[in-house]
Amino acid sequence: MRAWPRIAMIAGTMAASLGLAGSAPGADRAGYLMPGSFDILPILAPAPVRGDARYQADRRIFRATRRLLKTPRGALAVNDVQRSPDAMLADFACALGASIAPDRVPHTVAVILRASLDTNAQKDRAKDFYKRTRPLFIDTGPVCQPRAKLANTFDYPSGHTTGGWTWALILADLVPDHATAILARGRAFGQSRAICGAHNASAVEAGFMTADATMAAVRTVPAYRADLEAAREELKAALRTASAPDAARCNTEAGLVAMHAY
Repeated sequence: MRAWPRIAMIAGTMAASLGLAGSAPGADRAGYLMPGSFDILPILAPAPVRGDARYQADRRIFRATRRLLKTPRGALAVNDVQRSPDAMLADFACALGASIAPDRVPHTVAVILRASLDTNAQKDRAKDFYKRTRPLFIDTGPVCQPRAKLANTFDYPSGHTTGGWTWALILADLVPDHATAILARGRAFGQSRAICGAHNASAVEAGFMTADATMAAVRTVPAYRADLEAAREELKAALRTASAPDAARCNTEAGLVAMHAY
């Protein structure tokens, strides 16, 4: 329980640094990993380049998935653009079997956001190294976000995928009885970026790898393990009293999550 004051203090600033929510300035913004202690570049496959098989697969997938934007799966991809703690807990509500607001689980949110600083930093390192162009500026077709909003950032790896999979991995650790559903929703969250047209499929896969590999390092840090145990008790208590999400919505979502769009 000693970890709670620490992670509660940093919850707001972690969200701000990730662009997930507003916060007051002035608190600690460090992740769990020491600077320089981990590097994603030797782990990730290089970004595809024109002429190789992965590049051609990305082109085929982008063109094939444009038709999905006007379907219910496309609507889920639009929903998955939002990454605030409120939005993320709503996205995982069906998988958790509970609707929970962030203010009911502040320590849980703080742990996820602090770990997300580590996964996000590695994502940024790879993006800046590869500087790969997003698919909507290579091929033509509709996308689910304003093009101008995507014009000044790179493709590989997908930041939404990295962030969403970080949420999924930690929630699955916290609620292992729901791990299958949580991780399935996290996979769909990442694939929404390719359906959206904002990222190539290879960037989505690289986002999963970035979160997986970075979290393997984060899990070795004693401070993370202590914070996780404190959050586990908080989340268990919240799940016992939380209301169930709308059953019809969850049934619809389950069908969409089960889709493998490419």
